[in-house]
Amino acid sequence: MKCPRCQHPDTRVVDSRPSDEGTSIRRRRECPNCAYRFTSYERAQFEPLTVYKRSGRKETFDPDKLLRGLMIATGNRPVDSERLRAFAFSFEDGFEGQDIKAEEIGRRAMKFLRKLDEVAYIRFASVYRDFEDVQDFIRAIQDLETDAKDP
Repeated sequence: MKCPRCQHPDTRVVDSRPSDEGTSIRRRRECPNCAYRFTSYERAQFEPLTVYKRSGRKETFDPDKLLRGLMIATGNRPVDSERLRAFAFSFEDGFEGQDIKAEEIGRRAMKFLRKLDEVAYIRFASVYRDFEDVQDFIRAIQDLETDAKDP
């Protein structure tokens, strides 16, 4: 691996250990040329998850895009950002080499947010379901209240 500081073509591994509950490997590296130390991470690469958009266009799943949407929905809410990150970056683990519709990603994200924070759920649902007026918000809130009453 190239040194990020001096671009020397080779670095040596000083230390390796599992990271992210064993899903990746954290490596401490050192450049023999300039003695710069840095960390790299290795993660198994699977076949990319293909997302079919509503327009019919296909694109590769981007966990950062999902995470951005979750972060916007949970803005100023008491939600652990690591839980959002874990959800977004583990999302494609069960779909190796498969295709998925964008609507399914939205449904799963709403289900996740509904359990995590109801306000964030309503925010996400308002964009995902394309709420057009206050009545759409009222119906979504009533659905939450109905589900809370039914065990």
